[in-house]
Amino acid sequence: MDRFFKISERGSDVSTEVLGGITTFLAMAYIIAVNPMLMGPEGAGMPFPAALTATCFGSALMTVCMGLVSNRPIALASGMGINAVVAYSICGASGAGVDWRAAMAVVFLEGVLILALVLCGLRKAVMDAIPVGLRRAIGIGIGLFIAFVGMKGGGLVVDDESTLLALGDVTSPAVLVSVLSIVIAVILQARGVKGALLISIVVATLVGIPLGVTALPTSLDFGLDFSAFAGPFQTVPGTDMLAIAQVFLQPALLLFVFSLLMSDFFDTMGSVMAVAEQGDFVDKDGNVEGIQPILVVDSVAAAVGGFVGASSVTTYVESASGAAAGARTGLASVVTGALFVVAAFLAPVVGMVSSSATCGALVVVGYLMMSDIGQIDWSRVEVAFPAFITIFGIPMTYSITNGIGFGFISYCAIMVVLGRAREVRPLMWVAAAAFLLMFVLG
Repeated sequence: MDRFFKISERGSDVSTEVLGGITTFLAMAYIIAVNPMLMGPEGAGMPFPAALTATCFGSALMTVCMGLVSNRPIALASGMGINAVVAYSICGASGAGVDWRAAMAVVFLEGVLILALVLCGLRKAVMDAIPVGLRRAIGIGIGLFIAFVGMKGGGLVVDDESTLLALGDVTSPAVLVSVLSIVIAVILQARGVKGALLISIVVATLVGIPLGVTALPTSLDFGLDFSAFAGPFQTVPGTDMLAIAQVFLQPALLLFVFSLLMSDFFDTMGSVMAVAEQGDFVDKDGNVEGIQPILVVDSVAAAVGGFVGASSVTTYVESASGAAAGARTGLASVVTGALFVVAAFLAPVVGMVSSSATCGALVVVGYLMMSDIGQIDWSRVEVAFPAFITIFGIPMTYSITNGIGFGFISYCAIMVVLGRAREVRPLMWVAAAAFLLMFVLG
């Protein structure tokens, strides 16, 4: 096992990899409750047990594959942005209103297309075309995004009509648990305690029980439901047509394929860069080492997510929490994947981990990812402004893709103004144009 995963070679050990895998799982375990809710009867219309089974097994399968194929501490699960689009824009009554099987066919086709782009080398070529300063900005922006997600989930940041955002009620139990999780995570991280982020999650979860923040399970009675599997190739009720055939007969659904493709393409790119920074597999020029296997598995995961009914399965930026805990190899991903299988049978227990309990881990990961900000050349506007708008745009629009798009478009525009358009690589122009089209089409 040590030779296969190169554990010693990368300066790690088995216990550290296991702790990293558990930390990543707990940081992203919320998807086990959120995705079935979105894909279920009140969202996309899928039976809840089928959505739960699909979420857990889709995540487990592709996370283990990522660990074995790429040997990196990267976990995958149903993408939060994409599953919301599926539930409300494709399946919802206010959107296209199509059957969930057709929506999974859209996701499946998007995955096949993005896999083709990877195998052609286009996805890696786009990553290589990004200026180094902008690459670093993407990781920093994602760090702020992770911290923001943690603080918003923990109630420290709340919506406000007059100022958009405001400080939450610091006397509420949820916020108190969030603050405790941050304090524990910071203290243990500062003292170099092994498994600091995992300990903060566990302690905050236990403290949240008497405060009513941690919801105790009422039942452990579970049955697996695989009826969502092969959804794109099932017959749509009320018709004699396969779901995947229905997509080609509705142009609006083909537009959704393009939209999901853009989101998946650049969300993954940003997430991989962020995890690579924490996992020490990025070089001095900001290039991710061994990127091709990672992109291949992620692309296959998108198609697999549509096939099993889990929505698009994609790389999770919360994997950075496991990397921050010391994970350096694919063994951590195998551990995370195994825990998703267990979660399929014990979802109520996993559901005990609240957003408040994971707040500290996500805030500390965000802080760690800010370390590259001093390596950006802030004296050159063609580097500084695209970096700034990317860093600002990712958390403020709650979208990695949007922030990257702002950075790409502004970089190309500034280079034109400076009379240096020829220095911009062709694929940057293509990507910026695609982002502009995406923003115009909404």
